[in-house]
Amino acid sequence: MTGDTPDAAHKDFAASMSYGDYLGLDALLGAQKPLSDDPNELLFIVQHQTSELWMKLAIDEMRRARACVAADDLGPAFKGLARVGRIFAQLIQAWDVLSTMTPSEYSAFRASLGHSSGFQSYQYRTIEFMCGNKDARFLAAHRHRADLTALLEDAIASPSLYDEAIRLLARRGFALDAAALTRDWRQTYVANASVEAAWAAVYRDTKRHFDLYELAEELVDLEDGLRQWRFRHVTTVERVIGFKRGTGGTAGVGYLKKLLDIRLFPELWDARTGL
Repeated sequence: MTGDTPDAAHKDFAASMSYGDYLGLDALLGAQKPLSDDPNELLFIVQHQTSELWMKLAIDEMRRARACVAADDLGPAFKGLARVGRIFAQLIQAWDVLSTMTPSEYSAFRASLGHSSGFQSYQYRTIEFMCGNKDARFLAAHRHRADLTALLEDAIASPSLYDEAIRLLARRGFALDAAALTRDWRQTYVANASVEAAWAAVYRDTKRHFDLYELAEELVDLEDGLRQWRFRHVTTVERVIGFKRGTGGTAGVGYLKKLLDIRLFPELWDARTGL
């Protein structure tokens, strides 16, 4: 945010920190290095770099929200999750810009990508792991980087945001199966009838359980945002490359369409049927 006055706008910043210094703009704006002469490659790079910046912020907010849920401090968790929802709104809208790229424009520089692909984004994978969609097979794409492997190993071995929400339900006195509370955190979460019953009870008596009710809705908002992001991703890819294979070796649109069936917080959706 800026609040420039005429005097401030003409100040000599040779001996003090400027706007560009604070934001590291030389490094940030110098990070776009197209490998072809095609002007559309800059759009492709900026789209993905800005998405990674937003994901960095989302991960930070989600980590703090998870810690707050684990500590029964839900107010700050709600604030953080609401911010994550706004971040995903930015990520979803960004596909509108990339969708202006036509198949012929993308084909002009696609070879420059080599085998790089969005599914190799360790930050996106971290978000999926933090939401409970865990699959150790995705670690293979990062084995060449010990630092990234360590980050993802920690993410996959830690309780997800939803795991912490379920443990909170147990602390609040809801009768939950032990399998939902003491499980292998490295495994993708599987729906549990006792958890569904607990969330249904929360929704049936929102006045009594209002903070849990609000937590449930924040989680639904989070998954809703992820679903919309995936949908815009697959439609944009189909619009630009059709059903060609992805640069990283995946089935492209076919692979992305399978992601649309993923359910992160299943009981929060299933409970709605019986309410």
